[in-house]
Amino acid sequence: MNPFEILRFALRGLNANKLRSGLTTLGILIGVGAVILLVAVGNGSSRQIQDSIARLGAGALTVSTSTTGQAGGGRQAGPGGQQTSTGPRTQAKKLTVEDAKALVDPVSTPSVESASPVVNASSQTTTYLTTSHSIGQFVGSDSAYFKANNKTLRRGSLFTAEQVASGAKVAVIGQTVAEELFGRVEPLGKKMNVNGAFFTVIGVLAESGSSSSGFQDADDTAVAPYTAVQGTLTSYGALSQIVVQAKTPDAVDAAQAEVTTVLEQRHGTTDFQVFNQASLQSAAAESSETFTVLLGAVAAISLLVGGIGVTNIMLVTVTERTREIGIRKAVGAPSGAILGQFIIEATILSLIGGVLGVVAGVVGSRFEIVGVQPVIAPWSIGLALGVSVVIGLFFGSYPANRAASLRPIEALRHE
Repeated sequence: MNPFEILRFALRGLNANKLRSGLTTLGILIGVGAVILLVAVGNGSSRQIQDSIARLGAGALTVSTSTTGQAGGGRQAGPGGQQTSTGPRTQAKKLTVEDAKALVDPVSTPSVESASPVVNASSQTTTYLTTSHSIGQFVGSDSAYFKANNKTLRRGSLFTAEQVASGAKVAVIGQTVAEELFGRVEPLGKKMNVNGAFFTVIGVLAESGSSSSGFQDADDTAVAPYTAVQGTLTSYGALSQIVVQAKTPDAVDAAQAEVTTVLEQRHGTTDFQVFNQASLQSAAAESSETFTVLLGAVAAISLLVGGIGVTNIMLVTVTERTREIGIRKAVGAPSGAILGQFIIEATILSLIGGVLGVVAGVVGSRFEIVGVQPVIAPWSIGLALGVSVVIGLFFGSYPANRAASLRPIEALRHE
């Protein structure tokens, strides 16, 4: 019996029980579709998290003040073997503009391109005519701040070093501020009242986008010269943080070491923290990969259930067609032909279910799910489709072997 003959018998067997074949195919379809779609959701979630972190600035370091620092002194074993400090505890020094200037010394910090002093004025209630809006982040800094934080200008201009030095009350605002405070009015050149101080809008930033993963709206921001912010909204002196931009992404680690050394020398203690954005991206990527694997594993259970369904249906099919198998073997059909027929039937069911599952997964990924836009991983399509074929071969083997091993005389006696 040639392969085409075996295939014809297999297709005829499937066609004889359309509803049963369709339900078996549906089980594989759901499993394959679930694998592709859930992996896409995990991939999309990972993409959103990394995009949100990237908006904080590529190759950027953030220096902030610790609560306490220790100047000198050793450590010795105290009661119970615990380590106790013998040196005096000192109050942490605040970060200053002079610290920021010291971090751009080409001799001591050759890997640093810029160091921007940052003053956060917290949420500021701002008004324009009769409209008011509480700005999420009102930041005072210098012109290098925009590049370090990956903020680009949509229209207007950024403030200059001269405006920073003179304490000019000018501001560059984000898209959310422009929409909520000014509406359809062009904000450039308009004065907004920030707690009694009037700042002239000179630029509007390009949209950064909001994150659904816990990050605040990156577009609900306004940036002004730190000298103007200190003079009107906060006190002079201490900075909230210093944003350091490395010369290249590869120089971030070197820049971090140089910044740490310079500040330790200036403060006489480690009373500060240097936060590396790259480490956050790495940690987020690892956790996102774990999340995607877990989602894929959960979906794979559906495929396993679908495979068990294939076995169940094929066993029922073998039982129902026992007499037919006996007749075919009695007229000379070899065991290999019987085996091939049932394996082909199981594989066709799995393959059709796999193809339809791929279509369902791809179509489903076009829609946003729980606030995440799924991103199809090409490997998941090939893997899911390949697994569906393997399921047909693996789970169809036992029923097929059972059919092929039936003795003709026993099969003919079967009622």
